[in-house]
Amino acid sequence: MKAAIYPGSFDPVTYGHIDIIRRAAEMFDVLIVSVLDNKAKTPLFSVDERVNMLKDVTREIPNVEVDSFSGLLVDYAKEKGIHVAIRGLRAVTDFEYELQIAQTNRLLSQGQLDSIFLTTSLEYAYLSSSSVREIASFGGDVSMCVPPVIEAMMHEKFKDKYRTQD
Repeated sequence: MKAAIYPGSFDPVTYGHIDIIRRAAEMFDVLIVSVLDNKAKTPLFSVDERVNMLKDVTREIPNVEVDSFSGLLVDYAKEKGIHVAIRGLRAVTDFEYELQIAQTNRLLSQGQLDSIFLTTSLEYAYLSSSSVREIASFGGDVSMCVPPVIEAMMHEKFKDKYRTQD
């Protein structure tokens, strides 16, 4: 069975992430989309909220599993018995950063974890979770960036901020 992990913060999950998930799921028997619990960051959504978001938006893709992890990806991949990590690239500027991570993961895993890079479809190349959060924080329309369920969750997170701006 061919399996891969698509790790990320997914704060929030965007149409760009979903594009990568759908395409990677076609390449592997099992794709584990896993939310990184990074204690060094203060995310908008909790790990549980992000896991539930991903479960909701991937429920129609039968070979996708959603999970979370903390610590090193190489340790998580070893625990799962998986040797491939999926990474999405929006632009050439992403490549250098992702290449360093891929090379480091390969070194730390003693050659047991390879990375596959998928370029995001052009229609989503501009999307980043941070820009979506910023747009939503100012009450902007994010409907072209995230599924309706995610948009509603973002509006709920920022609703008190909207009230104070009026």
